[in-house]
Amino acid sequence: MTTPTLKDVADHAQVSRATVSRVLNNNPSVDEDLRVRVLESIRLLGYQPNRAARRLRASSSDVLGLIISDIENPFFISVVRGVEDSAYANHMSVVLCNTDEDPVKQRMYLSVMQAERVAGLIISPTNANEDFAELRQVGIPIILLDRRTDKFETDAVSIDNVGGAYLAVKHLIDLGYERIGMIGGSPHLTTGRERYEGYRKALHAAGMKIDEKLIKVGNFKTESGYALAKEFITSPQPPRAIFVANNLMTLGTLRVLREHGVRVPQDIALVGFDDMPWSSELCPPLTAVSQPTYELGQETVQLLLRRLADSDAPIRTVTLQPRLVIRESCGAVLQSRS
Repeated sequence: MTTPTLKDVADHAQVSRATVSRVLNNNPSVDEDLRVRVLESIRLLGYQPNRAARRLRASSSDVLGLIISDIENPFFISVVRGVEDSAYANHMSVVLCNTDEDPVKQRMYLSVMQAERVAGLIISPTNANEDFAELRQVGIPIILLDRRTDKFETDAVSIDNVGGAYLAVKHLIDLGYERIGMIGGSPHLTTGRERYEGYRKALHAAGMKIDEKLIKVGNFKTESGYALAKEFITSPQPPRAIFVANNLMTLGTLRVLREHGVRVPQDIALVGFDDMPWSSELCPPLTAVSQPTYELGQETVQLLLRRLADSDAPIRTVTLQPRLVIRESCGAVLQSRS
């Protein structure tokens, strides 16, 4: 079989070669339907872009690949900085790609990493069912970042999401709240499942029953948090406190509460997962689970360097511990004054 060319991809997708080139270069002017069609043709044909003519380096042995799932999420800013700093300290550079939680886009970038012959890959997968065996077969070591997969066993660095969620919900319980709602992330992601597990674990430990009406599941996006928070506050019996499972959904939740005149924490207490630089500047300042994001990035590079030095080393999982930063949104300050 001959190696598929850019023209083959264009013919298969029924588009021009110029359109294929624009898709490969992430040109925002490409229609979304065309983009998906081209990416699927690339995957089906096994097309490998010839980047040799477009790059100055002759070898990729000093280049690490980094694929993140949502570049708009501030969580990744510090993570990427940790990866880049650690790679630079070890005389390596980083190629960064963003999937936007799109499995098709992720498959294309995996092909790019293979074509670039990166020394190793760090990836935050789009779902827990991903299988990266193809890259392993061609000798590219993979480190899972923040999220793990159910089907692919490899080195990984993540946060103790169960423990972090447990800390947040237990704090609300200790403050005397009984109807504690949760706005969680997708169960297709290990982070979503684990933070939900921490929520349930805290309630069970306190002898409190799980009320499914107090659990809303979204997709870790701002608009998802907005929609689910609106369902809560317009219900006949809204929760007295809410635990929100990531920073973007917390922003959506805060917008709803503000629009409906709900006072935090007087009417509804709030605790978020992710302590962002702006958390202390909110009104009231947000109580949140703080993740060691910079260290998360650093650890992934160290784990990848270990794997590059010894391909037969035992698989290792590094779990970093979060901490709860208590401010005013949970109501702790009000209770201390009463």
